[in-house]
Amino acid sequence: MTAPAGSPDVLGAPYTLETIALPDDDEGAVVASLVHRPADVPSSRAVLHVHGFADYFFQTAYAEWWTARGYDFYALDLRKYGRSLLPHQTPNFTTDLHDYFPELDEAWERVHGDHPDVVLSGHSTGGLTVSLWAADRRTPAAGAVLNAPWLDLQGSAVLRHVVTPLVTGLARRTPKRPIPRTVTGFYARSLHRDHDGEWDFDLAWKPIESWPAYAGWLAAVRRGHAELHRGLDLPFPVLVLSSAASASPAEMGEDVHVHDIVLDVEQIRRWSPALGRHVTYVGIPHARHDVFLSREAPRTEAFAELDGWLTAYVT
Repeated sequence: MTAPAGSPDVLGAPYTLETIALPDDDEGAVVASLVHRPADVPSSRAVLHVHGFADYFFQTAYAEWWTARGYDFYALDLRKYGRSLLPHQTPNFTTDLHDYFPELDEAWERVHGDHPDVVLSGHSTGGLTVSLWAADRRTPAAGAVLNAPWLDLQGSAVLRHVVTPLVTGLARRTPKRPIPRTVTGFYARSLHRDHDGEWDFDLAWKPIESWPAYAGWLAAVRRGHAELHRGLDLPFPVLVLSSAASASPAEMGEDVHVHDIVLDVEQIRRWSPALGRHVTYVGIPHARHDVFLSREAPRTEAFAELDGWLTAYVT
């Protein structure tokens, strides 16, 4: 069922939902989902947010931080993610990050039409995707906030040079072949209130054990990384936030809560300058992978850094 603009969202009022119909792909019907939370007063400013892999928009504290500052907040659940996942689809699957550009175009048209000043926002893989899209479209955004964007493959340079051609070859022959990986579930457990966290989200859309990573999807991400590494030249100010340190814990303990246990933050630091002409990077001590889902102290620091950047460079 499609939802016209202003339909009730699963998050409840004042969040609303619009389903965006897209052309069919090889699996059938395709949709994207645009969630909206208005500011308390009419506004000409807005945020357009894109989630990461094995994720969808549920981060209401982040949205409400923006709306309290006079920004209408919009979040896009990409095709085959969250609200947009249809029964016949392979969850979270694509063979090209550029496949997401049509729904970003549609969302941008809706948001920018009523808001001259739009700040882009992206988390993890969404940070990579929205950056590639903005560079390709020369999007006249007011700025971008990237929360632990995925800017390179984890592991050593030797590993990356070995894995990338192997995955590319697999993707050509069997794009839906799962890539072997260890998924502990520690990250999602650290977040969800029924486990070791404080947040509520739908485990059917963001499972504890994540979703399979397929060869076609990983090859698409690696092409996106290569495009970024050549330089995107984004013309607007960009804020990159991440945890101050990464870890690979072997058990569910304190390290899970105070590090990025998903990505290598040293790679985020290294490649952030490739985004554009004006990039600010801040590492938040004791933050999780999603810095705005961290414990209270690092979360407060992340919001303070965002506030300072927004005041200095955007508003």
